[in-house]
Amino acid sequence: MKQKNLLELARLFLRLGFTAFGGPAAHIAIFEDEVITKRNWMSRQHFLDMVGATNLIPGPNSTEMALHIGYHKGKLPGLFVAGLCFMMPAVLITGFLAYLYLLYGSLPQFAPFLYGIKPAVIIIIINAVYKLGKKAVTGKTRLLVDWKLLTIALVVAIINFSGLNEIVSILLGGITGALFLLLSEKMITLNSLSPLMLLSFLLLKPITQIIEKSDLSLTKLFLTFLKIGAVWFGSGYILVAYFNGEFVQDLHWLTRKELLDAIAVGQFTPGPFLSSATFIGYQIAGIYGAILATVGIVIPSFIFVLILNPLIPRIRKSNYLSKFLDAVNASALAVMAVVAIKLGAEVLIDWKAILIAILSAAAFLTIKKINSAYIVIGGAALGYLLFWI
Repeated sequence: MKQKNLLELARLFLRLGFTAFGGPAAHIAIFEDEVITKRNWMSRQHFLDMVGATNLIPGPNSTEMALHIGYHKGKLPGLFVAGLCFMMPAVLITGFLAYLYLLYGSLPQFAPFLYGIKPAVIIIIINAVYKLGKKAVTGKTRLLVDWKLLTIALVVAIINFSGLNEIVSILLGGITGALFLLLSEKMITLNSLSPLMLLSFLLLKPITQIIEKSDLSLTKLFLTFLKIGAVWFGSGYILVAYFNGEFVQDLHWLTRKELLDAIAVGQFTPGPFLSSATFIGYQIAGIYGAILATVGIVIPSFIFVLILNPLIPRIRKSNYLSKFLDAVNASALAVMAVVAIKLGAEVLIDWKAILIAILSAAAFLTIKKINSAYIVIGGAALGYLLFWI
């Protein structure tokens, strides 16, 4: 049975590694479709709890969700199988593009495909927010909306939309939302919040000191990516600031053009956005640099998920922490909704993009349990055809 579980995990996440486009919000939406709707591997509540927990630790959210699902299905071997199968396609594709880039000094033209993928991804995110939201903000009877959780979600959406950082928005929603829920029940018992968040920042100083003392470029490369992985909160786009500060401004190992090209590759390739690290590592130190950069940036995620995953059921049993998790879940979904709105404002600016979005929504409404990968592939094909009109 254990071997069967590992094979199922490998097949699923290897396929998703090749087909999951659109960033963390879209990836989590695809995971929900595959893991709950199609396979019923866990309850929607437990999936939501994992989403909430993932938002409280540093690292790439979609990769960490893959790790959580892998651990849930196959314990420690499942964690490694799911994580590696989800990451490796993007890493290998990005590594190959990095090789071509170093050889020819430019990237292939991805614009027509990206043009169609983006509207499709927005619909995927909205679909996931709707399905997960029905669970996250419903009352105990599952018939009525819990006005308290809905209020938390709306407040977090407003403050996040106004420009507050994602992780700060979610933490603020979790802490104040839990207090709000407890006060409404006239019970206040403060236990803890996110020790892993504090731990990650405590690790920052010693890692930085080791990097500064290191003379070997490969060692320094690995430790720099390890540091980034240990303190990376929020969306994948925050990596742009980290990479710019470390490799362009401080170490002068990259030009800003090379950095922007690395980010473009991370956007276009399927799988996690962290594949940009592979591209940067290859530009700096070839194949060894690509391997060390990729391993360095993901090690913290494996460690944090391994620590946190077994604690999720215990968190749910604690009165305060259960309320905290409920508030975090509502907050995380609010942030996903804001992501969809902001992307929509940027992407749905002409009739072609709107048409792709409408057709994607129609596919979800008319085809029961349609695979989100087909929505992405269909969007890419339509984008390619309509781009030239």
